[in-house]
Amino acid sequence: MSEPMPAPWGTAAVLPLHADRPGTYADAVEAYLRSAGIGASSKRIYRISLLSWAWLATGQQPPLGRDRRGATPPAVAFTALGETNGTTAAADVLAEAFAQRARLVDADTVNRELSVMKAAIAWWRGRGWLASNPIIGIERRPAPPDRTRALSREQIAALFALRVPLRERTLWKALYETCARAEEILCLDVEDLLLADKRGRVTSKGGAIDWVHWQSGTAQLLPRLLKGRTRGPVFLTDRRAPARTPNGDVCPVTGRARLSYRRAAELFETLTRPLAHPGVTDPAELERRGGWTLHQLRHSSLTHEAEDGTNTPTLLARSRHASVRSLERYAKPGVDAVAAHVAGRDPAARRRPR
Repeated sequence: MSEPMPAPWGTAAVLPLHADRPGTYADAVEAYLRSAGIGASSKRIYRISLLSWAWLATGQQPPLGRDRRGATPPAVAFTALGETNGTTAAADVLAEAFAQRARLVDADTVNRELSVMKAAIAWWRGRGWLASNPIIGIERRPAPPDRTRALSREQIAALFALRVPLRERTLWKALYETCARAEEILCLDVEDLLLADKRGRVTSKGGAIDWVHWQSGTAQLLPRLLKGRTRGPVFLTDRRAPARTPNGDVCPVTGRARLSYRRAAELFETLTRPLAHPGVTDPAELERRGGWTLHQLRHSSLTHEAEDGTNTPTLLARSRHASVRSLERYAKPGVDAVAAHVAGRDPAARRRPR
């Protein structure tokens, strides 16, 4: 069977490569992923990152936003990644397309795609499938530390003022009031809740069993959400569970499935776009810019508690971090809190008459 036509930069040079070299770039990606020794979720992210380079290899850009879902990458012959007729045409095409992509998406995304591609190329070259490195010279983009991850108190108030379904309102309140990870709250079953004590039993990162504690906002919403249910997942999808869904993720009363992290995150991001960009009204522009993340609720809660003077041992207990070092970036006071602190200690301000 003949190999597919190579990418537009020309005819691949004949190289003394191993006979098991795949014919297409997509096949090479799958071969690398089978050998990478990573989990299913990481494999999915690696695959998305690597297949982004199929568009770049043809001088195109991967679709953005929702257009990326289900989009089929262009077919690229694996030999097209090598040098052509003694030139570096492949590297030139990739470098130019990568530079354009870096202008369209955030630095974290392109740096992740570059790191994954470097690892794959090293593996391919180790097998003798590539004689040269087609991305040599492409460098990581500077990604300054993100100091805006925590939402302000005003943004949190605006979030909770949104008119959203009861399920979303309850989930968001629970995430903010408990400082818990989204996966922990979404994995709660009704049997894990001690409603009278305003707490629930969760499986933390690493498998430890811990308690999360909430306040009156969540306490008022949970009974309305449960509607008398005493078993099964707390947060449910809107539809009945597919037949293949594990029993533990199906409500025995309603037959609906447990709400997934992916769906919960997608809804949160979509519903918070107007809040994240209050000056933008065009729907297409809002979609391109995106909204907030569920993780920001945990980050914001811990930051606000630190601003209110909560001591470090209590913050560690609330966050369930293993060390103070891990807690540091969450418990850093926000810019408004620092400004208020400085203003409150301004000698000139204290001398002003009341």
